Amino acid sequence: MTADPRRSPLGPVGAATPSDARPSVAAPRAQWLTDVGHISYGGDYNPEQWPEEVWAHDMALMREAGVNLVSIGIFSWGLLEPSEGVYDFGWLDRLIDLLHAHGIRVDLATPTASPPAWFFHTYPHTRVVSRDGTVLGFGSRGMVSPSSPEYRRACVAIARALAQRYGRHPALALWHVHNEYGAPVSEDYSPVSAAAFRTWLERRYGTLQALNAAWGTAFWGQHYGAWEHIDVPAVAPSIVNPSQRLDFARFTNDALLECFIGERDAIHAESDIPITTNFMAGSCPSVNLWRWAREVDIVSNDHYLTAADERGHVGLALAADLTRSVAGGKPWILMEHSTSAVNWQPRNIAKRPGEMARNSLSHFARGADAILFFQWRASRSGAEKFHSAMLPHAGTHSRTWREVCTLGAELGRLDEALGSRVHADVAILWDWESFWAQDLEWRPSDDLDHRERIDTFYDRLWRDGHTVDFAHPDADLSGYRLVIAPASYLLTASAGANLTRYVADGGTLLVSYFAGIVDENDTVHPGGYGAPLRAALGVSVEEFLPLRAGEQVHVLLDTPAAPTGPLNGSAGVELVGDVWADDLTLDGAAVVGTYLDGPAAGRPAVTRHTHGAGTGWYVSTRLGVDALAALIAPVYRDAGITQSGLPDDIELVRRHGDEADYAVVINHGDQPVDVALAGVDLLTGETVDGSVKIAAGAVRVVRTGRP
Repeated sequence: MTADPRRSPLGPVGAATPSDARPSVAAPRAQWLTDVGHISYGGDYNPEQWPEEVWAHDMALMREAGVNLVSIGIFSWGLLEPSEGVYDFGWLDRLIDLLHAHGIRVDLATPTASPPAWFFHTYPHTRVVSRDGTVLGFGSRGMVSPSSPEYRRACVAIARALAQRYGRHPALALWHVHNEYGAPVSEDYSPVSAAAFRTWLERRYGTLQALNAAWGTAFWGQHYGAWEHIDVPAVAPSIVNPSQRLDFARFTNDALLECFIGERDAIHAESDIPITTNFMAGSCPSVNLWRWAREVDIVSNDHYLTAADERGHVGLALAADLTRSVAGGKPWILMEHSTSAVNWQPRNIAKRPGEMARNSLSHFARGADAILFFQWRASRSGAEKFHSAMLPHAGTHSRTWREVCTLGAELGRLDEALGSRVHADVAILWDWESFWAQDLEWRPSDDLDHRERIDTFYDRLWRDGHTVDFAHPDADLSGYRLVIAPASYLLTASAGANLTRYVADGGTLLVSYFAGIVDENDTVHPGGYGAPLRAALGVSVEEFLPLRAGEQVHVLLDTPAAPTGPLNGSAGVELVGDVWADDLTLDGAAVVGTYLDGPAAGRPAVTRHTHGAGTGWYVSTRLGVDALAALIAPVYRDAGITQSGLPDDIELVRRHGDEADYAVVINHGDQPVDVALAGVDLLTGETVDGSVKIAAGAVRVVRTGRP
């Protein structure tokens, strides 16, 4: 099978999509920024924090740095609407005209992430209430109930006013609704939210009988006889019904999305400029981006390194691949990242020389056609005054500034790659609803961690040189050679059938433990654990065997890819697992790994099953990234995938254009490496004849021609 560049991770073009992927009536229109034919570069620009005489100096410095796009107005509601219904656009008029005069395009935001003080004074009941009943006050951001009619009305009003005034301004390239939906808070347990939740439930279930059945209210005597008896799942004496909590997570996602759609539609009525909102793919668990991506014209994302992670560039790659996947493979915008340290992590580590460029070009390699930062000029006051910026407190004599200017020049040499796409032969399943369900209380082990499993499998693929898409379990997977399910606790019957068809049609499926356990209501499937995948995997789980803290198990893996020799009397390799084991019952699968000790000693640990034209693999314990190397080698062979042979520190991603392909090679290590490539390095103009040397910490972007 070969990857189809038109395939969306949520289904083929023109195909029916699952309910959480269905687009709204107001379908996205534009494909890219209006009248922009180059790689965009810039960041958030907040000139209202500075005297107006600074603005002209900013324009000159932006031109020096190669900035051609800035985001403005993100937190300006109180200035734009100093009292309800009274607008002051004078300063914004002057700013947009000034940017236009200097050839800098505008990404104009609606300022609705931070309502002004007058709003909270007038509508105090709209404040967010936390799960423990705390009413959150003014002085931060994102602290309004998304279900509040007053908030939604005010958001639509200012969005419409901005669109009417600026919707046809020649500087405008993009609309930017709100900022980071779901952060810093998403769930609201106020009376306003409770009333909206009941309405949402009535739409979802229609009858109380259906709700009671879905929630399993016969357990613990929770039967409901009237809609008004249902409340939000606030803190209770013991854990709250998990099905209710799962539905509340869905409701919260929908409430936030309805806020976005309200603003989007108000803008679209006045302006043809495309609309986005900045996602936080991989770092904001409360929004289901499979649904959100279908409501924006262009996908954009914010990403910040986890400073404590010494391999943060791998997490960056994951977030970029996830963003590209929710975008359906289309070009996307890196709306925010940092030039150096942030200021809100426990230890805010500064980026080393060259790291900012490596980060930026890794996003570019994985499909970003716009590279933007938070923010242009470092703030002197407020909560983020220690956050890095393109123009830092140290000014234009700083290393950061020099690197900002160098990066701007380099991105300007990559314009010909605009619109080229990334293809992947491997997909990892990603389902926000499953994560919401798995992360609730009273699971078999506190050590179950969906994100840890995804990160570990992704890291293995990254080290092996494989570009990865992420896909919903209900997606059309036919274009992928290999699909991995590291954390599919909630798996609907339809998704299970989809994965089974994928294997029967020739695909290779690798499933990790605690998968296919519950349905969309967090109810155990008929037929027991793993029932939806039984045909594909040829195995069922009789009983969970979670391990004690610190306990390990040893697995003898019998595989031709493993080193051979007398290990416990068999040819194979011994792997170490922890956290989990299963008591497995075979239903056609072959055993390729056996527990040597622990609660399942002598029982199957890893299985392989032929189903139709494909194979299904199951691994029942937690293996680290090094142990996965031995496990995944025969899986690659089943899938017809070869490993790159590159060192672990080399990142190589290809973008495919109409006229040429582009290989982006990044050396994250401290030694130079030779990579087999032929073409022209767009960053240096050098002709590459069969091999290119990548210096330590360096990046090459080589036009290779079409294969």
